[in-house]
Amino acid sequence: MHYRALAIVLGGFAGIAAGLFMFGAAADDRGETYRQLDLFGDVFERVRSEYVEEVTDEDLIEAAISGMLTSLDPHSTYLPPENFEDMQVQTRGAFGGLGIEVTMENGLVKVVSPIDETPASQAGLQSGDYITHLDGEQVLGLTLSEAVDRMRGEVGTDITLTILREDADPFDVVITRDIIRIRSVRHEPLDHNIGYVRITSFTEQTEVGLEAAVEALTADVDGNLRGLVLDLRNNPGGLLEQAIAVADAFLVQGEIVSTRGRDEDSAQRFDAEGGDLIDGLPMVVLINRGSASASEIVAGALQDHGRAVLLGTETFGKGSVQTIVPLPGHGAMRLTTSRYYTPSGRSIQALGIDPDIRVEQALLEEIDDGLVRREADLRGALDSEEDAGPVGLPGAAADGIDSDEAVDAAAFDYQLSRAIDILVGVSLFNDRVDG
Repeated sequence: MHYRALAIVLGGFAGIAAGLFMFGAAADDRGETYRQLDLFGDVFERVRSEYVEEVTDEDLIEAAISGMLTSLDPHSTYLPPENFEDMQVQTRGAFGGLGIEVTMENGLVKVVSPIDETPASQAGLQSGDYITHLDGEQVLGLTLSEAVDRMRGEVGTDITLTILREDADPFDVVITRDIIRIRSVRHEPLDHNIGYVRITSFTEQTEVGLEAAVEALTADVDGNLRGLVLDLRNNPGGLLEQAIAVADAFLVQGEIVSTRGRDEDSAQRFDAEGGDLIDGLPMVVLINRGSASASEIVAGALQDHGRAVLLGTETFGKGSVQTIVPLPGHGAMRLTTSRYYTPSGRSIQALGIDPDIRVEQALLEEIDDGLVRREADLRGALDSEEDAGPVGLPGAAADGIDSDEAVDAAAFDYQLSRAIDILVGVSLFNDRVDG
């Protein structure tokens, strides 16, 4: 039976080789393919029969497939049936684990971004962190799937992650596993009738959640919405069609994204279908190095069309497309098949999206300016006229330009505070031009 299983496997590889020949591969290339498959068969049989411990054919074949895929790039991988099922659950918005999106880099697990309101986020994990050990065991030597499997576990159990962070000594973080329920879209009305929408990931519910959020924000300000902040920071991506839908929600026309693979005939272009959810109101999109994949598609499209100002830091730079290929009875494989390109033709891969306005995250602190004297502090200064209007541009006080409310609303988020300032300024300018 073992030899029969081997013959079936090799027969499958031979079928691939024959397919290559049918598509025009040279005869010598076909012969080389068969020779390499013979090598695989020899190694397989030697390991199966002589390895110090008995190993099943299934384990060996899965390991061979996994090794083949992971050798291509960090995102191509084999998904055993249980992992494939977990991935399908995740895209629906609920799954178990720690709450981090990860990739593999230099043999270590790298945090792309922690997911909001999850154990990983609450434990303080940051985009760019490297996980070197899991419960004291080295990550080096594990595949990404194996590392993810070890981070998963029974809800309520603890795992110790050893973290390597830039400019810091390695340290341990104990995280309690929990059920991860992703609320893809959050919204909040800010001061000066500015709307705030945060998209944490692109799941099946994102488009509907965005439409509901904008509708709720418009109602909150009695229809007088003056601008929108779209927060894509630490958003690791998700479903391509949802990213296209989000960009389309703010674009009247034009290309959103294109994908190109090895075969020119496989190239695809996705265009906006018309209609702007906020009728052309000014937008600021917040991005950082935890914004990846689908987030970069949205940010790149809105930037290239001049529809929004991008504020923050450069994005992660994951510009490749993975196709999930189900393998009936054997899970699935995730294979990188093409690259993303923004409407202007920029490749996102390994480059990311640069913000229009670079703003590092910082903590706002109020500085005591008690030593600075003003006109009213000078001895003998003229009294103000009680009936005098506001000094400066007409309408400044009424529009709240001198108010500290915008800063207070984002006292612990410098990037958001800057975004609010930009939208308030643009809104005031537009009002005065129109007036």
